[in-house]
Amino acid sequence: MVDFAGWEMPVQYSTIVEEHLAVRSAAGLFDISHMGRLSLEGPETVDFLNRTVTIDVSRMKPGQVRYTLVCNHAGGILDDILVYRLDSHWELVVNASNRLKLLEWFEHTAGYAAIRLADLTTQTAMLAIQGPQAAQILRSFGLHAATELRYYNCLHVNCPSGAPALVSRTGYTGEDGFELTIPASEAVSVWEALLTAGRPVGLSPAGLGCRDTLRLEAGMPLYGHELTEQIDPLSAGLDFAVHFNKPEFHGKAALEIIHADRPSMRRTGLLLEGRRIARENSPVLADHQPVGHVTSGTFSPTLQRVIAMAFVPHGMEAPGQALEVDIRGSRVSAITTALPFYRRKI
Repeated sequence: MVDFAGWEMPVQYSTIVEEHLAVRSAAGLFDISHMGRLSLEGPETVDFLNRTVTIDVSRMKPGQVRYTLVCNHAGGILDDILVYRLDSHWELVVNASNRLKLLEWFEHTAGYAAIRLADLTTQTAMLAIQGPQAAQILRSFGLHAATELRYYNCLHVNCPSGAPALVSRTGYTGEDGFELTIPASEAVSVWEALLTAGRPVGLSPAGLGCRDTLRLEAGMPLYGHELTEQIDPLSAGLDFAVHFNKPEFHGKAALEIIHADRPSMRRTGLLLEGRRIARENSPVLADHQPVGHVTSGTFSPTLQRVIAMAFVPHGMEAPGQALEVDIRGSRVSAITTALPFYRRKI
């Protein structure tokens, strides 16, 4: 157990590799209650969100979930979040380390006084079940309707115990999966019931350690590594989540300039020789000169080789570029590769 943004969180239950492989082959159950959960309602919510996030939420229909970003006025990323469009209100899932920062940012955004915002983080719990057996486990658990969801959609259901749950077909592992938001008082009983339902097909409790290796294989950015207030969405390769065709949002003017000039640095994947792991901030070299830096690295249990994500100059991110990484004074050969490193079979 470790402290994570004020929460006591499990790094691992067995071993990181065992849990990682369980998610890839069967399923893993994650406690992600540390993620911030905010509720917004009122007739001005759409306008408020459109000034706050980078996508056009007016396009969203009830039951849809979308990935988006909250940027500062310079285009730097304050957080990457999920927006849920529900029948009567909206919900946001934000990173634990950024929840309080975002609440303060929202208070200073035009239109805040016209909405009703509630922080539901401590009143609710959030569990994620991820892996190729996730849908079968939810059926065994009794949530048949949830397994009919399309990717990045959600609905309200009742657990067999009667506990209400908001279920979304989303995740952070590169596998099929679902995330369940339930009352905090029901967290332990739902967790234990899910484990019981999933045990016959290999469901394993999974911690923060394998969550990180899984998301890295899937090429998914992590706030504080690939995303910071000094990194813009276009440099991070998140162009799909920036909608320039809406009138205004925080950071739009700065991002339009970056878009027109092209980002000077771009996020890319690296495949490294050998088994030494490139840690965060390891220098990336071209022709023996530093040109970029690693943001995340690990030994991939699925691919059985060292992988990393890094920022390199625009033009060097294309697959096949020969580079080197300085790992504690030793230069290791690397080659750029398209993200993600791992893609599940559908």
